[in-house]
Amino acid sequence: MFFESRPVKVRILREDFFDQKRNRKVPVKIYAPEKPKKKLPCIFWSHGLGGSRDGAAFLGRFIAEQGFIVVHMTHIGTDTSIWEGKPGHPWDVIRAHHISRHDSLSRFKDPSFVLNELQRRATAGEEPYQHINFDAVGMSGHSFGAVTTQIMAGHKLGKNKRLYSMKDERFKCGIPYSLGPTYNQSEPPERIYGPISIPMLYMTGTKDDSPVSGKDYTSRLPIFESAGGSDQHLLILQDGDHMVFAGSRGKLEDNPKRELHEQLIQHVSLAFWRAYLEENEEARNWLHSDQITNYLDGEAIWRTRNLS
Repeated sequence: MFFESRPVKVRILREDFFDQKRNRKVPVKIYAPEKPKKKLPCIFWSHGLGGSRDGAAFLGRFIAEQGFIVVHMTHIGTDTSIWEGKPGHPWDVIRAHHISRHDSLSRFKDPSFVLNELQRRATAGEEPYQHINFDAVGMSGHSFGAVTTQIMAGHKLGKNKRLYSMKDERFKCGIPYSLGPTYNQSEPPERIYGPISIPMLYMTGTKDDSPVSGKDYTSRLPIFESAGGSDQHLLILQDGDHMVFAGSRGKLEDNPKRELHEQLIQHVSLAFWRAYLEENEEARNWLHSDQITNYLDGEAIWRTRNLS
């Protein structure tokens, strides 16, 4: 693809950031190009329920090889610790797990803390953080991580007309993989998702049923349809399932299209980051034209709304 360059060498770092104010550890896994010659855009990744910073390695490494610093977080309380060492299949344990409001809010506060920590380390001249362009930071995540991404973009929390925001203005754009609906029946979706105000690329698939609620992919679409920001994009993979975005299978059967789907996820994600973090007009025009439909060749549905 025109927006894909020759891969650069990438190093992987694992660190445990610690938030003194919250007495909370946030483990991170960082994919960083070696010996960058300029400041690089930075992309966050937030895992789904029961996941960790090791998820979606197929995507994190690929994007980093294309000249981005990629930061994968582990959100303790909604990570692998809820099922590790417990009897039964992890998915069954995850389904039975009660997600407390404290654990949810702790997760939603993690990206802003990690971004603060990256800035602190960059100011101190630490590698590789000093190479981050903090004016070009994107947010992404899968499933529960997609909800986390949407919240950083303006998705409102709360209910019974008491809605509030945890938006972080420093994130310039975002990709929610298996975009995450809020099952809040007391408010219309426009009030919950309408405040999303940055360019977004939502991804799902025709077999993207929720492992927790069992709802099919159509329950995810009101987010895209109601978001108020400019440049809202939607990719629906034909036969794409919930776990293909995380690079794992869970209890799902083998996906004969897995390799193809992963390639589509990589390329369309890269075009989006090029367009909105690097301000690459060629990539942006590709997303706004029939060229992307031709590229997808019937393997996905593509929609765009609120063009700027």
